[in-house]
Amino acid sequence: MKKKNIFKIMICLVLVCIISVICVDGWVRNVGGENIIKPSYAEKLEDVDCIVVLGCQVKENGKPSDMLGDRLKRGIALYKNGAAPKIIMSGDHGRRGYDEVNAMKKAALDAGIPSKDIFMDHAGFSTYESIYRAKEIFKADKIIVVTHNYHLYRTLYIAKQFGIEAYGVNSDYRTYLGQTNREIREILARCKDFVKCIFKPEPTFLGEVIPVSGDGNATND
Repeated sequence: MKKKNIFKIMICLVLVCIISVICVDGWVRNVGGENIIKPSYAEKLEDVDCIVVLGCQVKENGKPSDMLGDRLKRGIALYKNGAAPKIIMSGDHGRRGYDEVNAMKKAALDAGIPSKDIFMDHAGFSTYESIYRAKEIFKADKIIVVTHNYHLYRTLYIAKQFGIEAYGVNSDYRTYLGQTNREIREILARCKDFVKCIFKPEPTFLGEVIPVSGDGNATND
């Protein structure tokens, strides 16, 4: 095969990949974006099982980063305004010395939320795993998800693929450093989770069922 033909084939493959990424990204944004709502609307929903706050970085001193702090601010406000009776803090607690979920619970406790109403998902290592576990471990069928707007499209798309009635409320109280890079990475993450939702692999950990209708203290470590 001539070098010119090989080059043409490579160009075609690259174009196919780019078009595929654009199409998948657009599809996930379109499907997931249907249920992004304002806080005032979320507070009027009925029979919501819980609010799910998705974790992100905590600082070396164990305190929430600005982004996580804003997610908590939104989630706590929704709880206090009666949007749902329980709240799940889902994040990464898979390494010694790094603990998102206890930092998240502490913020909720400091804000006056009763411990029994706060569930900790210690194995929410990714968006996909957080939603999978909300369904299978915590038995949540109708949820309000709190995260940043760019992240909501993928989160709500995943929830829909698992048969969860999910609504998303953003926590964008400000502009964050490095947001352009996060937006670019999110395009690839949408494609990755689009494929995952086809095959539905189990998360890193499952474990015993802890219904969100019960006592959140059952998730304490």
